[in-house]
Amino acid sequence: MAAWSQPRTVIVTGGASGIGLAIARRLAAEGAAIAVLDRDEVTATAAADSITAAGGQAIGLAADVTDRPAIDDAVAQVRDQLGPPTILVTSAGLDGFDRFLTITPAGWERILAVNLTGTFHCCQAAVPDMIEQRWGRIVTISSSSAQTGNPLMTHYSAAKAGVVGFTKALALELGPQGITVNTVPPGFVDTPMLRRSEARGFLGTGVGQHEATTPVRRVGQPEDIAAACAFLVRDDASYITGQVIAMNGGRTT
Repeated sequence: MAAWSQPRTVIVTGGASGIGLAIARRLAAEGAAIAVLDRDEVTATAAADSITAAGGQAIGLAADVTDRPAIDDAVAQVRDQLGPPTILVTSAGLDGFDRFLTITPAGWERILAVNLTGTFHCCQAAVPDMIEQRWGRIVTISSSSAQTGNPLMTHYSAAKAGVVGFTKALALELGPQGITVNTVPPGFVDTPMLRRSEARGFLGTGVGQHEATTPVRRVGQPEDIAAACAFLVRDDASYITGQVIAMNGGRTT
């Protein structure tokens, strides 16, 4: 059965690599038109081109989620080129590893600006189209750090916990208008961001150490997160909203 009863346009922020790219590719394969938003125009365009080469429909747009005018402009371009966006996945994110007493106010604000305020900007820019269509799906990408905390990541954990609360509140407000809002907090997922953390020595002896302590005995893949998002944005998922759908191989239950 088709995922949707009519064509859908999707915006994926942070869609040029890692989890965002996997989500963009999965939803394109299911028939949606994809707008890949990323800070870097070259990588956004390359991601969109890879989707097109595989038979999908996609465009790449440069937009920093902390820049509200840029986000508003990007959403307008999506509307003009692909049609009204009624699915939004906010995958853009920025991590940080700092001892609490060394976090500067500027560093704190930057982590919150990308992870939390950026989610706000993107949702507020996209929701009017969903309201007009009386149908919408929003999936925010939070983090298992929001549920358990992480040493050296008070700023990141706080920002991602904010995303969880934001998601729950927005779900209650938008539900009567045919719009669902859920969050997926990934756990240990093999992405470029994770590998950078490993290279900097923030993962103990490395990814293998954490893989061995994960109940399913493997590290997560971006495609695992994409699969959850693909379900949550379907017509079939209309009765699921305000939920935290954890994807972590059993590390957090």
